[in-house]
Amino acid sequence: MADKEFRMDWKKLKEFTKDIFVKAGLSHDDGEIVADVLVWANLRGVDSHGVLRVPWYTSLLESGEMNRKPDVKVLKETSAILYIDADGAPGPSITVWAMKKAVEKAKDVGIGWCLIRDHTHQGAMAYYPLIAVKEDMAGIAIVNNPPNMAPYGAKVRGLHNSPISIAVPAKKHRPVVLDMATSVAAGGKLSLAIDKGIPIPLGWALDGDGNPTTDPKQSRALLPIAGPKGSGLSMMFECLTSVMVNNPLAVPTLMNKPRKHNALQNSLVAAINISMFIDPEEYKNHIDTFVDCIKALPKADGVDEIYVPGEPEDRCSDERIKNGIPLPEGTISNLKNVAQKLGLKFPE
Repeated sequence: MADKEFRMDWKKLKEFTKDIFVKAGLSHDDGEIVADVLVWANLRGVDSHGVLRVPWYTSLLESGEMNRKPDVKVLKETSAILYIDADGAPGPSITVWAMKKAVEKAKDVGIGWCLIRDHTHQGAMAYYPLIAVKEDMAGIAIVNNPPNMAPYGAKVRGLHNSPISIAVPAKKHRPVVLDMATSVAAGGKLSLAIDKGIPIPLGWALDGDGNPTTDPKQSRALLPIAGPKGSGLSMMFECLTSVMVNNPLAVPTLMNKPRKHNALQNSLVAAINISMFIDPEEYKNHIDTFVDCIKALPKADGVDEIYVPGEPEDRCSDERIKNGIPLPEGTISNLKNVAQKLGLKFPE
């Protein structure tokens, strides 16, 4: 039987989450950013990347895998590119910084392309391209982790379900923002199913013997979306991120090499200056027309409305800002345990 869910005001949840990270050793600014990224995901209904990650993040801080005071180094920089060694930095804070640098470069030369090596989990990737969108630019973010997904045709993990997010601005409509993993379901959705006490759909994952499973606790490998297509995208995203920063995570001969941080990721963020190609206002008008045309198409049987990328999340955010964020009992229990360990009070 699924656990009950309880609603919490998003501002209270964000303040509580920030307090946890500051108490766990992050600076006030880093704690603020990490909390904002996680609660933002909850607001948009991406609960798999929300505050259920708090216990994991705090364990990474405790073990040193997430570096409280990283020695971030700029390894290479030109007018268009930036290459950073993050030294195990909190993913959200270093990625926000990198995307802002990408935007600065795009203002000058039309594009900013930033590669980040050795950081921890970033949360929901759509958060970062939307930083570029606020500056009337297009944004891109791709991240790569150690393998958690079976390549097409395999029954054990060999690739990461590397997510990609792309966002563009509109005028009348909200930004169009795609955020997707290359697996049928994001790994965090299995964690959410565990917190809710529910099974996962068949076709999401394989167990330790390489057989399909509906038990999220038995999952050992995610499955790629659209078979060879998701598998192929994942492989190429590894080539554009981890291999590009000389830190391969899925190359078999290198997967077990000693690492400074084990809970690492490598990623890229990019900003594209629309004004270098077209007047931004005209571009946004075109996007509005594009969205209107898609939504006006004849609907398939049983479909009430055609959605564009980011629209369901925007509507969910509107509802949760008004009525609070639903948290399952499992997530609440885990948050209470973290709070008690740090000497903090869980908000009523």
